[in-house]
Amino acid sequence: MSSQPASAPSWRTPLVIILFAGLILSFNMGIRQTFGLFIAPMNEATGISVSSFSLAIAVQNLLWGIVTPFASAFADRHGTGRVLVGGSLLYGLGLLVMVLLPSASGVHLGAGLLVGLGVGACGFPMVLGAVARLTPESYRAAALGFASAGGSAGQFVLLPLTGAMIGGLGWQTALLVLMGLSFLIVPLAAALAGKAAHVDGPGPSSIKAALAEALEQRSYRLLTLGFFVCGFHVAFVATHLPGYILTCNLALGVGSTALGLIGFFNIIGGLLAGVLGGRYPKKYLLSSIYLARSIVIALFILGPKTDVTVWLFSSVFGLLWLSTVPLTSGLVGSIFGARYMATLFGIVMLGHQIGAALGSWLGGLSFDYLGGYEPVWWVSVALGLFAAALHLPIREAPLTRQAQPQEG
Repeated sequence: MSSQPASAPSWRTPLVIILFAGLILSFNMGIRQTFGLFIAPMNEATGISVSSFSLAIAVQNLLWGIVTPFASAFADRHGTGRVLVGGSLLYGLGLLVMVLLPSASGVHLGAGLLVGLGVGACGFPMVLGAVARLTPESYRAAALGFASAGGSAGQFVLLPLTGAMIGGLGWQTALLVLMGLSFLIVPLAAALAGKAAHVDGPGPSSIKAALAEALEQRSYRLLTLGFFVCGFHVAFVATHLPGYILTCNLALGVGSTALGLIGFFNIIGGLLAGVLGGRYPKKYLLSSIYLARSIVIALFILGPKTDVTVWLFSSVFGLLWLSTVPLTSGLVGSIFGARYMATLFGIVMLGHQIGAALGSWLGGLSFDYLGGYEPVWWVSVALGLFAAALHLPIREAPLTRQAQPQEG
């Protein structure tokens, strides 16, 4: 099955598509990564425990993963724009609930349920699936890398900004500003509106057939399992790095700066991954990223904890942060084509979010019941080594198909 870019209005040039996609991911992922900054002030103001807040984030990550395949399938069938608009509205409502109900139930309803549904409906699979079908295959890997980097840019800008707002204006005002930013996804969604056009030829003619075909492939199953590890890493670090830094007797500002540095260097990492993914085997790049994560985490845990070492860790880890996304999504597109990429990457994203739910929740449990975060850091090291090995057997070649009757 060929995969030509879908037709689009004249104003939706590839540059506009990539820019708007990057901005959507910037607001989506940037806001999402700030939740770790709210744990300490909300604990002090409302008495919400670290483990309770962590459970809400775990629910958020799990719902994010569960809703993503369904939202992706809806986008493939009915169009991406309306899914992004719905996700934006749910996202903003969740942040508002956290302000109006400053309690454990409010955090679970707002940050857990509503934000989980919202971020799942306007996340990577929808956005990158639209980019894949709207850009030529010749530079699709680079386009995915540039769009993915938008999520990192949002993290770089919004984390320090949110930390400053919490310190100067209070956590409620910070949440209201983030709510306003989440609603900006609504107008940006116009650039990615539309659905994949039907293309005659070999290959699945329905979402159900595409899923059945993908799940039969060992490479797809390995990719999904490997992305579980990515989710565990990023959710644990994003949620608990600020708290871990406080346990090292460093200032709260060190934590917000650390997360901002992760976002800044992930811009570079995401762009490099997109460019390198078009030149070298993506599976080897992914294995290298996971191996490097394990090494960097081990060195960080064993080394001294100062402002400089925290920022050095954050900078290096940032290069490895979401650089997995353009490579993983690119592998899905390379193997199966762009037509049902949103749906197929949505299933892979479910694996990511199961890992994210476990990583964020275990961090809170470790702190409350074991007195620190070190056990989960070492679990992260072991999982990185596991993921590095998982990607090596993946076959990157496009799936060979024979012509088959079209389903109704």
